[in-house]
Amino acid sequence: MIIRALENRDLKKFIGLCELHAKFEQTDFVATEKLKRLEIMLEATFDWKVLVVEIDHKLVGYCSVIKQFSTWDADHYLYLDCLFIKEKYRGSGIGHRLMSEIKKIARDFGCKQIQWQTPNFNKNAIGFYEKLGAYSTSKQRFFWNV
Repeated sequence: MIIRALENRDLKKFIGLCELHAKFEQTDFVATEKLKRLEIMLEATFDWKVLVVEIDHKLVGYCSVIKQFSTWDADHYLYLDCLFIKEKYRGSGIGHRLMSEIKKIARDFGCKQIQWQTPNFNKNAIGFYEKLGAYSTSKQRFFWNV
């Protein structure tokens, strides 16, 4: 197993992983323009990282994080936007390895906290996160198209 940064050569397969992730979370996914926009994002310089998990030259998982600022805390935190592992590979320690890498990124960015969300029906992920020592709050996420 190799955990490494997302590269341009990965993008088509990466978009496939994102589509599987969206399907797992029971939401829509439209691939239009994603390849072009991701190519641009990979060239951008800001506090955003995407890691992929590669096994036998196949992408089997990924995570993406971005440094954010909390007005309440008056401090930065690392936001875990996505974490997904193909079903066949869950329970094999990949999640722990990814979370360890995410923690290193948070430290590198000077963040003292990592925040994320998961659907309330994803009981396996919730149990995994609780075993890590993470806790949750009760908020709902809203989307407003512009």
